[in-house]
Amino acid sequence: MLVANLGRVAIADDAVEIRAQGWRTLATLHGLLYGELERALQREHTLSVVEYTVLEALSRQDGWHMRMAQLARAAALSSSATTRLVNRLVERNMLRRHLSADDRRGIYTELTDEGRTMLDQARPTHDATLEMALDEARRTPELAPLVAALHELPARP
Repeated sequence: MLVANLGRVAIADDAVEIRAQGWRTLATLHGLLYGELERALQREHTLSVVEYTVLEALSRQDGWHMRMAQLARAAALSSSATTRLVNRLVERNMLRRHLSADDRRGIYTELTDEGRTMLDQARPTHDATLEMALDEARRTPELAPLVAALHELPARP
């Protein structure tokens, strides 16, 4: 019985290691893509990846606005980090805040015309840089399967 349990522990340990390796590989790909995008967006548009992410997320919303909690989830940020980010983008005139007409306690963040213009200017840089970075990652054997999986994701409607 002890041998069987040891065998199961070894199998479980192998499964844990496989998942851990997968996570490390995913983190490596994310870091590579994030770094390339950050450099290109900063250099060409004085925009960070997370700022671009917020502008892009808002552009996909009906009316170009979201509640702060939704925006935090879309940008994968804490509520305090989202507030600081939105404050910076409001100062740069790319976003504005307004109270919800339905719930006076609800605050929406909305894309301004300047924010939309910035997004339109930055999108080609973002897309070209992402494609270049994915092509580079595809040449790394450990990253190639993840890049292939990204290309197989279904398009959003």
